[in-house]
Amino acid sequence: MSVSRSVVHTARSLVFTLLFGVVSPLGFGQSAQQGNLPDTPKPASSAAPVNGGVMNQDYGSPKSHLWNPIAPYAKRDVPPPNFANTSRVDQIMRDGKIYLSMNDAIALALENNLDIAIARYNLPIADTDILLSKAGSATRGVNSGVVQNTPGGGGAGSIGSASNASGAGGTTSGSGGAGSGTGGLVTSTAGVGSPIGSYDPIISGTSQVERAITLSPTAFFYGVPFFQSNTTTANFAYNQAWHTGTTANLSFNNNRTTTNLGAYSPQIDSNFRLTLSQHLLQGWGFLPNERFIRIAKNDRKITDSAFRQQVRETVSQIQNIYWDLVAAYEDVKVKQRAQEFAQRTFSDNQKQVQIGTLAPIEVVHAQSQVSTAQQDLIVSQTNLQLEQLLMKNAITRNLGDPILAAAEVIPTDTMRVDDTDQLPAVDQLIKTAQDSSPEIEQAKLDLTNRDITNRSAKNALLPTLDAYAFYGASALKGVPVTQFFPCTGGNVGVPPFCPPSVTGYDNALGNLVNSSAPDKGAGIQLTIPIRNRAAQANQVRSELEYRQAQMRLQQLYNTVNIQVRNAAFAVQQDVARVKAAQATREYALQSLEAEQKKYALGASTSTLVLQNQSAFETAENTLVAALTAYEKHKVELDRVTSMSLEKNHIDLGDSVKGVVNSTPQVPGVIKMSQDINNPANEPVHRAPQTQATPDQQQPETQPQAQPQQPQF
Repeated sequence: MSVSRSVVHTARSLVFTLLFGVVSPLGFGQSAQQGNLPDTPKPASSAAPVNGGVMNQDYGSPKSHLWNPIAPYAKRDVPPPNFANTSRVDQIMRDGKIYLSMNDAIALALENNLDIAIARYNLPIADTDILLSKAGSATRGVNSGVVQNTPGGGGAGSIGSASNASGAGGTTSGSGGAGSGTGGLVTSTAGVGSPIGSYDPIISGTSQVERAITLSPTAFFYGVPFFQSNTTTANFAYNQAWHTGTTANLSFNNNRTTTNLGAYSPQIDSNFRLTLSQHLLQGWGFLPNERFIRIAKNDRKITDSAFRQQVRETVSQIQNIYWDLVAAYEDVKVKQRAQEFAQRTFSDNQKQVQIGTLAPIEVVHAQSQVSTAQQDLIVSQTNLQLEQLLMKNAITRNLGDPILAAAEVIPTDTMRVDDTDQLPAVDQLIKTAQDSSPEIEQAKLDLTNRDITNRSAKNALLPTLDAYAFYGASALKGVPVTQFFPCTGGNVGVPPFCPPSVTGYDNALGNLVNSSAPDKGAGIQLTIPIRNRAAQANQVRSELEYRQAQMRLQQLYNTVNIQVRNAAFAVQQDVARVKAAQATREYALQSLEAEQKKYALGASTSTLVLQNQSAFETAENTLVAALTAYEKHKVELDRVTSMSLEKNHIDLGDSVKGVVNSTPQVPGVIKMSQDINNPANEPVHRAPQTQATPDQQQPETQPQAQPQQPQF
C-alpha cells in the first residue's frame, strides 16, 4: 500500500500546484486588469505609442521553463492600446490654434494615425505564426492588407483614393493569410502536405486508483465467492517529432495490484517501450516537415512589406489632406476678397444713387452680388472647417479633448510649382517603381510560399512507408501467496515452485534494465491509398493556384507601368495647367483694374466691374485648383514609385515603434508669409486694388482679413 499512498500523494500535490500555481494567478490577474481598464479613452497627451508598447514585446519567442517551471502554461498579457495623443500635438498648439507644417503633419500621423496603429498589430501577429509553426502546427495566416479608414485622403482625380475594405479594421485582402492571396487570389491549398508531428515534446501521464469486487466464476474450486482487487496505475508517455520526419514514442507503464485470488498479492507489473519511426516516402526530408516554418517566415516578410505599404499609403493620404486644407484656406481668402469687393461696390452705388448719378437698379444688382458673395464665403468657411476636422482626425488618436476639438488648424506651408524640379525619365521611374513596389515584393514572396506548397503537395502524392524499431522490457514482481507456493525453510527460492519470498518495485525496475525479459524488434509499415484522389486534387489545385499567381505578378508589373506613366503625365500636365491658370489670373486682374479705372472716370458701370471681379475670382479659384492638383499628383507619383518614405526622409523604424525621433523632411514646400503672433496670412497671389469712384476724393481701401469661421 506504500506505493499506492505515494502515487495518491503525488497526484494530490500536482492538482494543488496547478490550481494555486497556474489557475489562480491567471484568473485573478485578469480580473484585476479588466477592473482597471477605463470606461472611455482618456484624451490626455502622452508620449506612449498607440499600441501601448506592444511592439516592445517579443511574441515570436516562447516562455522558458527556466527559473519558472509553470511559465509556459501562464497567459501572456498584451498591453492595452493607449488612446492619448502624443505630446507632439501640444508642441504645435499656440493660443488655442494648431500651426501645422507638412513635416509636423506626417510626424503626427506616424505617431497617432489609427490606420497605421491597426496595421502595426499585424507584425506581432505574424510573429505568433512563426512560433506556432515551430511547434509543428499549421499557420493561421495574417491579414497583410492596407487599412484605409482615414477620411479625406483621396488623391487628385480619385487616384489613390481611400475606400473602406471588408477585412478586420478595414483591411484589404493581403498575401499572408490562408484563403486570401495577393490581389484577392485564392490560396486554399496553402500548407497542404503530409501530416506533421509535434516538435514540442509532449509528456502525458495517468495516475489511477481502482477498487473492484466481482463475482468469482471459480468459487467452486477455490471457495472464494468474490474476486476483490485494488489496483494502482501510474503510466507515463513521451512523444516528439523532428524536422527530418523522425518520431519517437516512449511509454512507461506501472501497475500495483492486491487481490484475494492470485499468485502474487501485491503484484507489481512494469514495462516500457521506446519506438523510433522514420518516413521513407511521404514526409521524407526537411521541406515537407518545415513547410509551415518557411511559409510563416515568408509571411513575416510579407507583413513587413505590407506595413511599409501601409505607411506609404497613409503618408500619401496625409499629404493629400494637407493640400486640401491649404486649398480650402486659400479659397476662404479668395471668397473674403470677393465679398469685401462686392460690399464696397454696393456702398459706392448707394452713395451714387443718393446724389442721383446712378440708377437705383444698380444698387439692387450690387446687393444681389453681396448676398451671393456672402453665401460663397459661408460655404468656403464651412468647407475649411471640414478640412480642419479631417486633418485633426488624421493626425490624432482621438478628439475627446475640448480644446483640441475646437482648435483651428492653420497650415504654415503653401503650394508652388518648382520650375527647377525636373522629373526623371519615365522609364527610370518605372524601373524604380518595380524595384521598390511593396505589392510586387509581396507577390514574389507569395509565389515562394506557393512553390513550397507545390513541392509539399507533390510529396504527399507518395504512399506512406515508415521504418520503425523498438526496444522495451517487462517485469513481474510481488509477494507470493502461500496457497500457490507452499514453500518453507530451505526450499524457498528453488525453481520452479518457489519464487523469492518478497520482491518489490525496485526489483521490477532492475529487471527492466538487465535484459531478463527484453522486447525488441523492427519493421516497415506501408500504406497505399487506392486511387489517391484527394492528394491528386490538392496537387493539381496548388499547381493551378501557382500559375494563377504568376499571371497576377505580371499583371502587377503592367499595372505599375501604367500607374507611373499616368502619374508622370499628370504632373507634366499640371505644370502647364498652373502656368495657364497664372496667366489667366494675371489677365483677369489687369482687366479688373482697367475696368475699375474706367469706372472711376465714369466710362464704365458697376455691372461691368462686378463681372470682371467675378471673372477674377474664377481665375483665382482655377489657379488654386491647378496648384492643388499639381501637389496631389506629385504625391501620387511618389506613391506609385514607392518613394514616399525615401523622398520625405521617413524612418520606417520610427513608424514601427510609433514614436518619431527623426522628423520627416518633405522637399519642395515653402512657408506661408505670416506673423506667428498674428496668423493673418498674406495672400499668395496679388489681389486687385480698389479704385476710387467718380465721387470719391481718395481711394477707399480695406485691410485683408483673417478667414473667420461662420457662427451658427
